[in-house]
Amino acid sequence: MLRHHCFASVFVAGMLVALGHSTAAAATCESLTSLSLSASAVTLAETVTAGQFTPPPGRGGGPGAANVFASLPSFCRVAATLKPTSDSEIKIEVWMPVSGWNGKFLATGNGGWAGTIGYTALADGVRRGYAAASTDTGHTVGNGSFIIDHPEKLVDFADRAVHEMTVKGKAIVAAHYARPPTFAYFNGCSTGGRQALTAAQRYPDDFNGIIGGAPAIYGSHQSAGQIWIWQATHKDEASFIPPSKYAVLHDAVLAACDGLDGVTDGVLEDPTRCTFDPKVVQCKDADPSTSSGSPRAESRGEGGANCLTAPQVEAARKIYAGPVNPRTGKQIFPGLYPGSELGWAASAGAQPVSYASDLYKYVVFKDPSWDPLSLNFDSDVALAEKVATPLIAIDADLRKFASAGRKLLIYMGWGDPGIPPGYTPEYYKNVVSTLGERNAQSSVRLFMVPGMGHCGGGEGTSTFDMISVMERWGEQGNAPAHIPASRVRDGKVDRTRPLCPYPQMAKYKGTGSTNDAENFVCN
Repeated sequence: MLRHHCFASVFVAGMLVALGHSTAAAATCESLTSLSLSASAVTLAETVTAGQFTPPPGRGGGPGAANVFASLPSFCRVAATLKPTSDSEIKIEVWMPVSGWNGKFLATGNGGWAGTIGYTALADGVRRGYAAASTDTGHTVGNGSFIIDHPEKLVDFADRAVHEMTVKGKAIVAAHYARPPTFAYFNGCSTGGRQALTAAQRYPDDFNGIIGGAPAIYGSHQSAGQIWIWQATHKDEASFIPPSKYAVLHDAVLAACDGLDGVTDGVLEDPTRCTFDPKVVQCKDADPSTSSGSPRAESRGEGGANCLTAPQVEAARKIYAGPVNPRTGKQIFPGLYPGSELGWAASAGAQPVSYASDLYKYVVFKDPSWDPLSLNFDSDVALAEKVATPLIAIDADLRKFASAGRKLLIYMGWGDPGIPPGYTPEYYKNVVSTLGERNAQSSVRLFMVPGMGHCGGGEGTSTFDMISVMERWGEQGNAPAHIPASRVRDGKVDRTRPLCPYPQMAKYKGTGSTNDAENFVCN
């Protein structure tokens, strides 16, 4: 750990000297506009006084985000445009506390197709005392259309933007504070989770510690899996499962499997142990008097309000099973797990997951009019694996990353309805096999979160602080034997549990409240 710390400091200091910067004296915030960085230009450098930052329209981060910015301390805001290729235009921002800098650097990840700076994530970093950085990944479009005829922009989005942001961001920090950061971390979920594992695989020297949630690392196959879910409920109109019936399935799953972990609490600790056939909720008849009565409902054969029709049952089976190659019978990607039903609208709603359809539209076929109902689960998936290579980050050989004491925390919700979660433990197993059990335990941990949805939410204890866990592990050597987590409802904590390192599970000790973490142990 110390060896890498020294290496990182020497590396950044040497980089600054090569760029013509002295580390002898700190640069004022406003003077950073004259900072010379290779193939880059600083476009803004200003001191933002406490509580005075106003995000661009539509970038406030949702309800309550105004309080996030209002409570910020003063910070130096630097914006830059990076042009590593002639077709690159990567925007980044680096926010640095005016006082109380903790000496560390935090790079933040994106969601979906990115295209925006993550102001809320930057604010969280500054509040913690970090010099924080974010990038739009080289474009300002909310879908994948920016990729057509711009192969370099695909590379920027896939990995180069985060790497360039990190290198230039560290240089900006070192110039401003007259010393490089002592530790550098990355934190992201979904696309940010892919960025996290991509960094570990392709740029192992960029970060001391990496946090990757719900990692979208297998673009070709994951997207096929997401489209499979959508096709299951849309190829035949009768197979559509209305959101009003998700609870019917969910309640039946809980009735069948909730007690398998020793606690009946509305959450499956390990849904892989749940054997559930949705036929148990199939309607006994098609009596119109028990239907919703609407013409659309009748045309779809929705049956009774508390049961599923035969086509809907078959659709649910396909969703749980996941896609298979029709020629070889080989599993392409896992399906959704029992317990995720309340969130199925994310994948089985009116439209497919936009990331999935866009990947095939703009990366694979370069045809905006491509129809997701036409996906061939043999040849099209094989083609996607060839042409979407930059978005595939499944290399399990993390020996370079792990060799100097670097740490990787991966987490995923068992109830994720957007990215089927089954591939994440599979990838982790491949890493352990490659590194060896001992080396893997000292550098990589996976936490599968019972009941959690996509990057948060759901029925489980989905509130936790991975950054603090990473700090204790990366800086103090305290490997996480468990992670404290809570469930927050109506603004109040109503349950706490330990999150356990995979493949361990939280086991009830047999006495005390099942809503209190102290009554559980990981084993």
